[in-house]
Amino acid sequence: MKIKVTATLFFLFLCITTSVFSQTATSSITIEVKNITSNKGTILIGLYNAKTNFLKSPYKSAICTANIKGVVHTFKNIPEGTYAISLFHDEDNNSKLNTFMKIPTEDYGTSNDAPAHFGPPKWEDAKFELGTQMITQKIKLH
Repeated sequence: MKIKVTATLFFLFLCITTSVFSQTATSSITIEVKNITSNKGTILIGLYNAKTNFLKSPYKSAICTANIKGVVHTFKNIPEGTYAISLFHDEDNNSKLNTFMKIPTEDYGTSNDAPAHFGPPKWEDAKFELGTQMITQKIKLH
């Protein structure tokens, strides 16, 4: 009987410690958007977790009401890793970045204020590391 109790307690301890140590650390990413030129429309935000899906398929996304005073959004419970952010001011609420001859006609921005010279911003310029500490990305619309 004593062996069964000891074995059961050991098994429960093993399950609990395995569960605790196997949980991935998470944090938060706060995005502050500046240079919003009008209160019309929305700000569409995409959080990307891989180079292969950057500007194609966000890991997480958010839609915020545009405000010339600025917009703040926080993604919570994000695992440690490498991320990039892309966003734009969807003034006409059509859920897409309007372009003319492949040049954006709506304001946009990316993490690290990554430049967009002769094409879209590059993952290498926009990526950042998220550890266990909450971080803030301040992004200016262009």
